[in-house]
Amino acid sequence: MLVCSPDTAPVLLDFFVAVPGLGPTGRALDPAELDAFTVPFGDADQVFHIGPASVAVPGMLQGLCAAWERFGRLGLPDLVAPAVDCARRGVVIGAQAAYLHRILGEMLTFTADAAAVYAPRGEMLGEGGIFRNLDLASTLEEVGRTGAAAMAPGGWLAEMIVEGLAPSGGLLTPTDIAAYRVIERRPLQTAFRGRTVITNPPPSSGGVLIAAALAQLERRSVATGTGEFYRDVVAAGEYANSLRTEEFARRLNDVAPDETDWTQFVGPIAGLPITRGPNGTTHVSVVDADGMIVSLSSSNGTSSGVMIPGTGFLLNNMMGEQDLNPHGFGSMPPGGRMTSMMAPTVVMEGPRPRIGLGSAGSNRLRSAILQTLVGIVDGQMSIAAAVARPRVHPEGGGIDVEAGVPHDVCVALEADGRVLRRWGARNLFFGGVSAVGWCQDELQGAGDPRRGGAAFGVSQSGEVVDLSTI
Repeated sequence: MLVCSPDTAPVLLDFFVAVPGLGPTGRALDPAELDAFTVPFGDADQVFHIGPASVAVPGMLQGLCAAWERFGRLGLPDLVAPAVDCARRGVVIGAQAAYLHRILGEMLTFTADAAAVYAPRGEMLGEGGIFRNLDLASTLEEVGRTGAAAMAPGGWLAEMIVEGLAPSGGLLTPTDIAAYRVIERRPLQTAFRGRTVITNPPPSSGGVLIAAALAQLERRSVATGTGEFYRDVVAAGEYANSLRTEEFARRLNDVAPDETDWTQFVGPIAGLPITRGPNGTTHVSVVDADGMIVSLSSSNGTSSGVMIPGTGFLLNNMMGEQDLNPHGFGSMPPGGRMTSMMAPTVVMEGPRPRIGLGSAGSNRLRSAILQTLVGIVDGQMSIAAAVARPRVHPEGGGIDVEAGVPHDVCVALEADGRVLRRWGARNLFFGGVSAVGWCQDELQGAGDPRRGGAAFGVSQSGEVVDLSTI
C-alpha cells in the first residue's frame, strides 16, 4: 500500500506474503507436493500450481489493520460492514466474474469447502446468479471486532489456518505467524516529464522495471501519433525485460531499499527468460477530500483452491507461482519476503499527489501501468480513455497485441522484426488498471473494463458520481 499526502513523505507498507517453514515443525517445499491445472485464457493457456503446500504466510489482514491504525478515521466494524452485507445478502455475478468462474472452475472446486461456496448445487454459478458466502460474512464480522489480533500468535484466525492446513500437507507453522511483520519501506521514485513518479521498491520488481521503462521514454520526445506511441512503449518494455537478470533477481532481496534511486537494483544488462505469470492481483486507487492518494495492490495469486472450513475465503498459492519463484519452487529460504510484480504508483506534481494507479495482471501489470500513465501524461487523455486503450505487452521473444490496436501499427511492429501474438478480443490477460486523480483540472477515475472495474466519487452531501463518465 502506497500512501501519498500533500503534507508528509510518502509511505509504503509492505504486507506481501513470506516463505513458510520456520520453527521446529517447519520444512521446505517439495515441488512434487504442488498440484497443477491449466487455465484457458482463449488465445493462451497457462499452467497454475495450487494445493495446501502452495500457501505462503499471509499478511493482508495485518497490513490493512496497520494502515487503519495509522491513517483510519472510522471504526473497524464500520469498515467491514459493507463487505459483510454483500457476503450475507449476495451479489449478482457479472460477465467478467462468470468468465473467471468458468476458466478457474478446477481451482474453485479443488476442495469440498470451496466447491460448496462456488458450486453450491454442483454447478458453477454463472452470469446473473447470486453469489452468497455466509462463512465469509461471519469471518469479516469477527475481524471487525478483533482486528490484527486475529492473525497474531494464538489468534483465532491464525490457529484456524495453521491447524486446517497441517493435516493436508501445508507448510505454514505457528513460528511463521509469530515472525511475520508489516514492513514500512521507502518508495522508489523517478522523474518523468517534469513530474515525480512514486512506486513500489524491492523486493518487488515491478516498480523498478516501470521506473526503467519510464527512464527510456524520458529520453525520447513525446509520441505524436498512435504508431509512435506503441513502438515507444514496446521498446521501453523490452529494455525493462532485458534488466531481469540473475543478478537483478538476487539484488532485489540482498540490497536494503534505503535509497529511492531505482538504478541501484539493476545489474548487467542481459536477457533472462520470462514466464507468463498469474492474474490474481487486485488494485484499488483512492483519493480523499484532503488530497491524500492511496494506491493498494494485493494478490491471492490464482488462489490455492484451499478453503479452511468455516472461514469462507480461499488461501493464496504464492509458493506455486512461477514468476514469484524465479529460481524454482522451494528454492527460497523460510521467513524471506517474497518478490512480486505489483507496483502501486502515484504521480506527483511538485509536492502534491495527482494521480494514483496500479494494475492486476502479473507481468502484464507493468505494461498496463506504463501505457496508462504515458497516455495520461504524454497523450493528454482522460483517465478512462487511457485505461480502456488497447494494450501491447512484450514478453518471451514476442509481443502480445490486444484486439483494437490499429492494423497499421501491427504492420509497423512486424516490419521492425518483431513477432506478434494477436488477440481476437479484449481480455483480462492484459491487466486490470484502477486509476483516480486530477486530470485536465477535474477529478477523474476509471476501473478497467477488462475486469468489470468501476470508479465512483462521493460528495460530502452523499451524492455518488460515476467518475469514469467524466
